[in-house]
Amino acid sequence: MRTSPLLVRSGLTVAAAAALPLALAPGPAAARVSGISVSTTGSMVSVVTSACTQINGSWGTAALLNGAQASFAQGRQVALSGTPASQSAAWSGVSPGTYTVVVMCSGGSTAGTQSVIVSAPSTPTISATASPSRGVMGGLGGAARDYGPVAMGVGGALVGAGVIAAAWFLRRRSKPYRL
Repeated sequence: MRTSPLLVRSGLTVAAAAALPLALAPGPAAARVSGISVSTTGSMVSVVTSACTQINGSWGTAALLNGAQASFAQGRQVALSGTPASQSAAWSGVSPGTYTVVVMCSGGSTAGTQSVIVSAPSTPTISATASPSRGVMGGLGGAARDYGPVAMGVGGALVGAGVIAAAWFLRRRSKPYRL
């Protein structure tokens, strides 16, 4: 018995159409992508999510767990705040280390879990001679030191003599027969 290529192709199409709903169905909770975004800035850790809905005036709670803490109740908990589009929580003064952030919505569902590493902040070193005692002194060079009236008078006389010499030179050049 011989099968036609058209019959085989139509059978493959029917099999693919039957498998499509199974491929598009959500997987188990462990395989889902986390619905939270965690970031660190220095010793501050913040979390943002849009997965929670407000129930009885509460969005939910976020917890920051270190390596020794195993459950949500043991971590540093902060209430979520925000809008229906975005909820957030933050912890300040977090010491360096590896932490796990867990967000529990007010309905009892977990919005997500994510690990974060808080690194030690770099402290700039400032020496006593690095900055001038009177602030920044910008300008044309004269602002870096306080000159007295004698030095200013001598400088003014030199500038005046230069202007007079330039004018005399230019006048003599234009009319060579004059002094």
